[in-house]
Amino acid sequence: MPYQKNGRAVRRFAKLMKFAAWLQAIPNKLTPPPFRLMQIGSAFWQSRALYVATRLDIATVLADAELTAEDIANRVAAQPDATGRLLRLLAAMGVFEETTPHTFRNNKISAFLRADNPKNVRAMILMHNSEAMSRPWYEQLERGVREGVPPFRLAHGEELFAYLDRHAEFDTLFSQAMDSVEALSGDSFATDFDWSRFGRIIDVGGSRGAKSLAILKHHPRLTALVVDRAQVITEAEQYWTTHATSGVERLSFQAGDLLLSIPPAHGEQDIYLLSAVLHGFDDDTCVAILRNLASASGATGAPIALLEMVLPENRADLTSASFDMQMFMGSRGRERTLTEWKSLFGRGGLVLEEVVGLQSFGNILVLQPKAGEPT
Repeated sequence: MPYQKNGRAVRRFAKLMKFAAWLQAIPNKLTPPPFRLMQIGSAFWQSRALYVATRLDIATVLADAELTAEDIANRVAAQPDATGRLLRLLAAMGVFEETTPHTFRNNKISAFLRADNPKNVRAMILMHNSEAMSRPWYEQLERGVREGVPPFRLAHGEELFAYLDRHAEFDTLFSQAMDSVEALSGDSFATDFDWSRFGRIIDVGGSRGAKSLAILKHHPRLTALVVDRAQVITEAEQYWTTHATSGVERLSFQAGDLLLSIPPAHGEQDIYLLSAVLHGFDDDTCVAILRNLASASGATGAPIALLEMVLPENRADLTSASFDMQMFMGSRGRERTLTEWKSLFGRGGLVLEEVVGLQSFGNILVLQPKAGEPT
């Protein structure tokens, strides 16, 4: 029996995404090439303006009100004229709205920068535009492309996860950003896959367990075990003691290292979940993790669900190609085509059982250990 649910809606979403990709290409067709190149070359102006507005928390300050640039500046400890010019640029981009000269309010886009919006993406904006993540792009991308080395390592002298281990504040921001992915992708991973067959999710690399929690809210019989680095688990347990929400009582946590061992499944009522984990690693590391998963699943019948992007074999859209370059910047990982995924699964002693489509930019790849493979 397939795991896919809402198949018609998923197919409709896929068609809409193809149409959106076509629309996204229109500026290349209508804009004179020299001007289009200038637009692309200066796009960082926009990202930095958005970052500063998020740092100043202007959307939260505005809330549901209309305020002059001077009022906003006074509340965020900034200079009025510069604040007005910043907001004018952002309003021209469609972020915030200028209602009358020098007077601004939130719109449906800037609302997702408000700290009081539970689906805000503030942490994602702050993380991607932080000094730690920006320096590799600005300073080391060319060298990284020439040498095939992640620019993050060239800029900081260590891999991303080692850097996170030594920088607790940035590690917390990174976890917050990962938890806000649901605001970007929606909760289709919880509704377009048939989780009702299972009793427990083993969420490997699950950070605070936000993905599992979203699934638990739709399935009251489910529980989840979240496995991650000790530092992340400690922070997660502390976080939920002060941020009680429905379903959190069905979350449990365990420190672990997916490169060393993975908690064993108890039976076919368990399912492993790895959400955007493997795309952060090179092929050989992925194979080692997949072998650990195959061993942990063993002969129990517990499947493995990978929530990952699947690149088209050619002519990738801008979104997927951008994610892939971000992975190159920060890690030895990559986004992969289905052919590349299948190659890794074979090397890891697993077989692809089903590709579950989602009303999002990802898929759930369902795996089982190969019959007869040693575990």
